[in-house]
Order: sequence, then structure tokens, then C-alpha cells
Amino acid sequence: MSAMSVTEGVHATSRDFARQPLGKVGVWWFLASEIMVFGGLMGSYILSRIAAGGWAAERAHVNTRLAVINTLVLLTSSLTIVEAHAAVDADQRSRVRTFLLATVLLGCMFLGIKAFEYSHEIENGLTPASGLFWSFYYTMTGLHGLHVLIGIIINFSLFVAAGGRNFSRIQHRVEYAGLYWHFVDVVWIFLFPLLYLA
Repeated sequence: MSAMSVTEGVHATSRDFARQPLGKVGVWWFLASEIMVFGGLMGSYILSRIAAGGWAAERAHVNTRLAVINTLVLLTSSLTIVEAHAAVDADQRSRVRTFLLATVLLGCMFLGIKAFEYSHEIENGLTPASGLFWSFYYTMTGLHGLHVLIGIIINFSLFVAAGGRNFSRIQHRVEYAGLYWHFVDVVWIFLFPLLYLA
């Protein structure tokens, strides 16, 4: 391979990257930083759990049944946000609004179930001060819940905007919201086995 063809390949890659919308690049950079946050927490949790001998007694107090339901709720919300994006591509405004609202409602359901779970655990005296496991549990699920709340706000804002006159201006934002929402779902896919099953 000649030096000229290598240079051309580098320039082609640079041009392809430059063609990406700045909003999408910004979302990917943001998600990369969030991966570092959650990755650091999960890594610390795993090392602490190994050092503590497994935390089997503590894990026995978490509600795996509710966590399974919440997992199904979030996975379903991934489908609805994909359908919202597909509806944008098909220029079907009413379907966009329907699936964005479904995503919002599923996100609210997830938080409602989590709030019920928290209230039950706190009633039983299991708070962040109850031990290292519970500190990790509340920190990781609480931070994840905050991200779900942010996603709900974003998707609801898009739902409202999709009903207005400037539908074309928000179409690409549905894709960015989808990227964020999928990230939230993937984080839960890691948290669920770490906190409830392992």
C-alpha cells in the first residue's frame, strides 16, 4: 500500500467524521464520559464485593422480582424509542408523538417501581448507612434513576415539540434522545445482574 493511499484513507475518514452532525458527536462524547462514571462505580463495586466475600446476606434483601419487572419495562421502552425514530424517518408525526409518550410513561413506571422498592427497603432499615453494599446499591441505582429522569424530561419535551409547527427542527433530536435512552437501558442491563443476581 502506498503512502498516498494511506493518506487518502485518513482524509476520507476525517471527512466522514466531519460530516456527522455536531449534536450527534456531542451526545457520543457525553455518553463516553458517562461510561467512565458508571464504569468506575461498577469496577469499585466488584472489587469491594470480592474483598467483602460476596455480600450474599445483603443481596438476599433486594427485591429481584421487582428488578425483573423493571428490566422488562426498560427493554420495552427501548423498543418504543426505536419506533419513535422509525416514525421520524417515515415522517409520521402522530406515531412519533405516540411512541415518545409511551417511552415517557414506561420511564415513569420504572421510577415508580424503583421508588416503591426504595420505600420498602428503607422501612426495613436498609439505608445507605447500613453498610458498604447498600451505599453502592443506592448510589448506583440512584444515579441511574437520575439519568432515567433526565431521559423522561428530554423525551417529554420532544413529545410536546413534535405537536408544534416546527416538527422538522426536532426530528434529528429524536435520534439523539434515542442514543441517550439506549445508554440508560444498557447501564441497567449491567446493574441488574451485579446488584440482584450475582
